[in-house]
Amino acid sequence: MRVLVADDSSTMRKIILRSLQAVGVTDTAEACDGAEAVSLFAPGKYDMVLTDWNMPGMTGLEVLKAIREQDKNIPIIMVTTEAEKSRVLEAIQAGVTDYLVKPFTPDTLREKLEKHGC
Repeated sequence: MRVLVADDSSTMRKIILRSLQAVGVTDTAEACDGAEAVSLFAPGKYDMVLTDWNMPGMTGLEVLKAIREQDKNIPIIMVTTEAEKSRVLEAIQAGVTDYLVKPFTPDTLREKLEKHGC
């Protein structure tokens, strides 16, 4: 399984990548912001996208919409904080697959991956 991880925080990317490795996912790509995530994405290249909500330049919601234009079916999980949960409806309407609320454990990540066929 190949996962694209988009987060403007290098620390958060490391945490996500370590959590992915802990559940057996080692084929990953990193994007330091939304624009890079969209430029790295191509249909069929990844099995899942994990994107932060809050990023400069291009938000996670904009990443979600841009990727949905290219691929309607890829699982996209939005990494968010409790404070951003109020935006859930907007992201659901845009086609988000699921949410991962910070802070999270590798077990929580594993559950989300398994829930969405990965």
